[in-house]
Amino acid sequence: MFWTNTKRILRSGFVSFFRNGFVSLAAVLVMTITLFAIGSLLFSGALLEKSLNELKDKVDVNVYFLTTAPEDDILAFKTVLEGLPEVKEVTYTSREEALVIFRARHEDDQLTLQALDELDENPLGASLSIKAKETSQYEGIANFLEGDDALSIVETPIIEKVNFFQNKAAIDKLTEIISSSEQSNLLKTILLIIVSILITFNTIRLAIYDSREEIKLMKLVGASNWYVQGPFIVTGIMYGVISAVVALALFYPVTLWFGPVFYPFNFFSTIESTSLLIYYSNNFSEIFIAVFGTGIVLGALSSYLAVKKYLKV
Repeated sequence: MFWTNTKRILRSGFVSFFRNGFVSLAAVLVMTITLFAIGSLLFSGALLEKSLNELKDKVDVNVYFLTTAPEDDILAFKTVLEGLPEVKEVTYTSREEALVIFRARHEDDQLTLQALDELDENPLGASLSIKAKETSQYEGIANFLEGDDALSIVETPIIEKVNFFQNKAAIDKLTEIISSSEQSNLLKTILLIIVSILITFNTIRLAIYDSREEIKLMKLVGASNWYVQGPFIVTGIMYGVISAVVALALFYPVTLWFGPVFYPFNFFSTIESTSLLIYYSNNFSEIFIAVFGTGIVLGALSSYLAVKKYLKV
């Protein structure tokens, strides 16, 4: 009996979808726009995350050591810093490497290079470039470097300067921008989901409105709520599936056309991620699941809620 009723529900849902062609078309169009907007939010979220990560990667704290600092002590310092939970990466630059970098940076400044050549020895000390996992953690790292724990690593002081406090205002501003951007994106996501549910629900409710008498009649003859709701839920799922297919198909030309627009802004710095189209292709499975899942849930849930209103006889 269960399988018989299930088959009838599925068949009724398919018949209802094709019988009410105009209503189904309207519902599919509305849901396609909704799913396209949700998918677009995924792309904007990816762009935002990538650009914020690019900004984070450009921020670091540099520790400059005295020219007399032994390399073993600096490497010991590096090992301790790498063990801190806030630290993502520590890069060591030797005195020789610092000199090569300095010469390359001032290759057009002959006076500076001549003055450097007149010195008997390398005036530059080694340094460590420290990247934190989050920009808000740089102050804690800087406080560690200025505190007693850092002084106890080696017998004699070897740190000449820590540049965090010179860059503190810029780092604090960047932290504020990242935090507000993430909160804004979350708020937009929640708002769009609420609007999407309301639009889809009202559209499907209008589609079911014409069948209200049929629903009441079925209840009067003793049909169960599941038997009444089933065909409409199946129809709602069909709305979601077809809308998801159309939305996913639309993403291809849109990402192809608009991908080069974002390239000059360097949101994607790697070769594999220089266009929205490549991002869409590389992450198609995740986008597919998100859009299809959202379409099915929206269609089924909206149909369930819309029919529920007419079940009370």
